[in-house]
Amino acid sequence: QVTLVESGGDSVQAGGSLTLTCTGSEIGFSNYCMGWFRQAPGKEREGVALITGFGVKVVADSVKGRFMISRDNVKRSLYLEMNSLKPEDTAIYFCAAAFYNCDSGSWSERSGNPAFGYWGPGTQVTVSS
Repeated sequence: QVTLVESGGDSVQAGGSLTLTCTGSEIGFSNYCMGWFRQAPGKEREGVALITGFGVKVVADSVKGRFMISRDNVKRSLYLEMNSLKPEDTAIYFCAAAFYNCDSGSWSERSGNPAFGYWGPGTQVTVSS
């Protein structure tokens, strides 16, 4: 059983920065593909960024150049550095784990893979204009 907990959500003004952290309980943390997802009010959940156990990264086009995902397997932690935040980035941000190698496939295939079965409770990010 993998337990994930996010932290770092806050209210910021447009153009600001935040770094989210997700900490996992699983001793085999490095074996999991990890991802950040978000859900805005009234919208479906969407993938933001993924990272394989070896550190291969992919991000959604909507955040490319602004957000960066990273992980520290020793600390069992996942990070999302968010820069140049926009009001449309306002959402609850979730981290998730999938026990599969997410280094291939289209963005929709990888971010929508049902293998993402472990989720944190989420952390709120609010960006004001």
